Amino acid sequence: MVSLDLIGAEVLSPEGLHRGDLSIADGLIADERAGRSVDLSGFLVLPGIVDLHGDAFERHMAPRRGAMKQIDEGLVAAEAELAANGITTAVLAQFVSWEGGLRGPEFAAKVFGAIRDTGPTLPTDLRGQLRFEVNLLDLYDGLPDQMTEWGADYIVFNDHLPHDRLAAGRMPKRLTGQALKAGRSPESHLKLMQDLHARRSEVPMALDRLCAILAERGITMGSHDDRDADQRAAWRARGVGIAEFPETLEAAEAGHAGGDAVLMGAPNVVRGGSHNGNLSALDVVMMGQCDALASDYHYPSPRRAALMLAESGAVDFATAWGLVSSGPAGVLGLTDRGILKPGMRADITVLDARTKRVAATIAGGKVTYMAGEVGARFLR
Repeated sequence: MVSLDLIGAEVLSPEGLHRGDLSIADGLIADERAGRSVDLSGFLVLPGIVDLHGDAFERHMAPRRGAMKQIDEGLVAAEAELAANGITTAVLAQFVSWEGGLRGPEFAAKVFGAIRDTGPTLPTDLRGQLRFEVNLLDLYDGLPDQMTEWGADYIVFNDHLPHDRLAAGRMPKRLTGQALKAGRSPESHLKLMQDLHARRSEVPMALDRLCAILAERGITMGSHDDRDADQRAAWRARGVGIAEFPETLEAAEAGHAGGDAVLMGAPNVVRGGSHNGNLSALDVVMMGQCDALASDYHYPSPRRAALMLAESGAVDFATAWGLVSSGPAGVLGLTDRGILKPGMRADITVLDARTKRVAATIAGGKVTYMAGEVGARFLR
């Protein structure tokens, strides 16, 4: 860990962005001078980015076709990418899905095992999120204990079965490609989907029981792609208090009004809208109903989204950056990070004030990324 005094930068404190100094000692923000001074004039010193949901790590775990044999090496590579994008806390969203393959239970066990065993050796705080397909009824009984074994304390419920097509007897889209990735024939993959669809009426009651058990164990729970107010209310009644990427304004408004945490995708902001025609994250932010922005599938997007929101005047800089720092930290109940004040974790993202690119990242007082001019200043 470093003991440093960062001087001359524009620092985002709880009171707002101002020119000042920031000291780091023993992995925390210090309230007095701590060590060697580093001149960061021309840079912005900001709270580290807390990413609540991201699956871009998959490209490191499964390059080309097939997973890496040494999954921990993929995690190391993913952590480096996170650090290069200013992310100091990252929730890695891993599926357990009927899709199988890289989203099947066997691969999930490897990923969560790597997060549990290798994650603590890396400076970025890596956490696992289980994305669970609700139609996998046969897995419900063992799931709580499985999460305990994996060290996973965050679950998000998904339903990606193409129910409309299956109900109409139509062929699901991308069936052959999905089957090949799962190592199944198209016929067996279709049969699996049809069987799961046929038991859909059993899901609500099974979810009631499962969520009660998970709540007793202190598991954080979220829902994914809520479509309307009734669906959000049903999840809330089960103790599922995070609404990930609601598809409609009605669902987002219902979540916000009910005291739920509403999470939107940062790529949605960067693109100027959802890639599949769903609700615009910008609208939710402008209405003050967004608690946090997440990387979703693109790690550079949290930084870019926050900067775009501030530069466009949609919200002020502190509010925009809070959507990727203090906001997500609050959603996860992480009271030791997200803002820069004495006693908090030294999680810091340093941006070049002119280009707004990431110049350095510090997680828990440890340098995780550094490049360019800022490196020369630290080494003087």
